Amino acid sequence: MGTPQLHALTTPLITTSSGEKMGKTASGAVWLNADMKSPYEYWQFWRNTEDADVPRFLKLFTTLPMNEIEKLASLEGAEINEAKKALADAATTLLHGADAARQAADTARQTFEEGAIAENLPTVDVSRSELHAGLGVLAASAPGRPVTGAPHCQLFPSSNPWNQRVDKLPVASRSSAIVKSIGLNTGLHPDFGSFKYGNYGIPYTTVGKGQRKVAVSFDYAEDSDRGPYPVPRNALVEGGPNAGGDRHVLVVDTGACRLYELWDAHPAADGSWHAGSGAVFDLRGNKLRPAGLTSADAAGLPVVPGLVRYEEVAAGRIDHAIRITVPHTQKKYLWPARHFASSSTDATLPPMGLRLRLKAGIDISRLPSQARVIAQAMKTYGVIVADNGSAWYVSGAPDDRWNNDALRALAGLHGGDFEAVDANGLLVDKDSAAYKQ
Repeated sequence: MGTPQLHALTTPLITTSSGEKMGKTASGAVWLNADMKSPYEYWQFWRNTEDADVPRFLKLFTTLPMNEIEKLASLEGAEINEAKKALADAATTLLHGADAARQAADTARQTFEEGAIAENLPTVDVSRSELHAGLGVLAASAPGRPVTGAPHCQLFPSSNPWNQRVDKLPVASRSSAIVKSIGLNTGLHPDFGSFKYGNYGIPYTTVGKGQRKVAVSFDYAEDSDRGPYPVPRNALVEGGPNAGGDRHVLVVDTGACRLYELWDAHPAADGSWHAGSGAVFDLRGNKLRPAGLTSADAAGLPVVPGLVRYEEVAAGRIDHAIRITVPHTQKKYLWPARHFASSSTDATLPPMGLRLRLKAGIDISRLPSQARVIAQAMKTYGVIVADNGSAWYVSGAPDDRWNNDALRALAGLHGGDFEAVDANGLLVDKDSAAYKQ
């Protein structure tokens, strides 16, 4: 009688649909203090919510009426982004106020939909001494930035060629002839964008550790990694479920940090899949495919790390090489590629795995912001020849936030603005992707 009682309240751990936990221990954690995370960055965090999490997060993190939440939750396809904006607006208003939320939304719209440089876009101050020193703090290669939905899974280590800078490498001996064979006067073509003009680009799907693995049969079984693969029935297919063409299906397993990639993939009624070829990559290591084997790409390389992704362009920097296609290649591949797809011995044609870069002196300052970020990556990290296709086609993941007009400005850059680079001096072991640092 009269004994004090202690009461405790606990709540379930909040996780995303892919199984990642939210909180200070997770990559991409959210600070409530505006000095640690600006209202704009806070707004963008909610704007980039995974599609499957939007209905639940609207209920958990906003005070919107349930009938309004139900309407937003019913949106599908590209329209789900309107629900994401509503989530970002409401969550930012609760923490920072309506004015800050409105300003953040305006900044995002001006920058990523109108192609302008918004007045309130976050900036970084760089001292004169840092500029004279050549920004050494940014010079080192870094692990690949994780894809949205897999914050704990880097896209290969910093020592991986996809994450290797090539701006200081020597020019290859046959550079001029090779660039001419691809097309001196052909402009770059971003083979991705928003869904405004159709479904194009190469999407990827993230799955959690509980995703059931299914059987996959292959046309080129001798070149493919055996299954099963954790590919859901509704996995995103390049071009859409009824498309022809390459029909890539790319799946990131967020629990094991493994990448499963299929080419010419088709689902079966029993939940299994059939594909032309497939490969599995450990995102934490530098293991290459066996020499001479293809993957879901002609060069025997992974596809996902070479895609231009909206979230990295929105962050202002791409830290990896970019995948491109060319019309014709030779019967040869260069490390770290593992496979050729040609019978030609013409040495003026590019081999699979060739690295090229946008020449340092090319002026990109007048490009719209989205195109400028991509062009800068082509100067710093270059592009990798990964497949036969159209000349100077740049690969990326589709996203309705892309500004198609801004991306098309890349056509102002031509083949003659590029040079092939010689990466032979970086080779340590021909059977490992790790390069000499």
